[in-house]
Amino acid sequence: MKILAIDTSQKTISVALMADNVILSDIFVNSRRHHSEILMPVIEEVFRLAGLEPDEMDLFAVTIGPGSFTGLRIGATTIKGLALSTGKPVVGVSTLDVLALNATPVGKRRICPMLDAQKNQVYTTLYFQTEGKGMEKIREERIVDVDNWLQEMEANILFLGDGAVKYSPQIHRSFASSACIAEGHQNHVKAAALAVLARDKFERGEQLDLLTFTPCYLRSSEAEALVRRKTSDIDKSSEFR
Repeated sequence: MKILAIDTSQKTISVALMADNVILSDIFVNSRRHHSEILMPVIEEVFRLAGLEPDEMDLFAVTIGPGSFTGLRIGATTIKGLALSTGKPVVGVSTLDVLALNATPVGKRRICPMLDAQKNQVYTTLYFQTEGKGMEKIREERIVDVDNWLQEMEANILFLGDGAVKYSPQIHRSFASSACIAEGHQNHVKAAALAVLARDKFERGEQLDLLTFTPCYLRSSEAEALVRRKTSDIDKSSEFR
């Protein structure tokens, strides 16, 4: 099976091509340039390096959130275009699931991926590594205040992601010497991990409806929040007329 996987959920871009469980080409970009400028050139380069074409793919994979509103929309639009032009299926995978895969194996530690959501908040969840069954998600995905979330946590947790790096002072204050934060590449969402998880989901019969699927943001955009505030203000003022 040949899979093209892309992640644009963060400030980074990651694109990988996997064939028969082997990663043939894999490009990670952390240049902070706008996704719309470089995503397609990166995808074209991944195909060139692998010596393959889009219509040779069996499956396309994309992270569906949580993450950057703009990044997720660009990723979803791009993957829809590729799938519609080739007639191939698409699988969507949680960004947190992909990030958490960087942590294996970690013994009996629980795994807490944290994506920075600004305003002292993170997108997060919690996993437990079960013997022979991989990782089991034991908390629903959510957006939370960092300090409140850490108060719910116990020791023996591996934190990872850009949120864990950004809020490492709070983590160290909460857990002192037992604080464990991933380093380097483990804190980035990687398309190679996405390809592996997408393959497993596809084999279970899980794929996206191209006409209806949308990213999972977990939080409304600033524009949507502004509309709600204005609507609420209008409703309140009408009560006194």
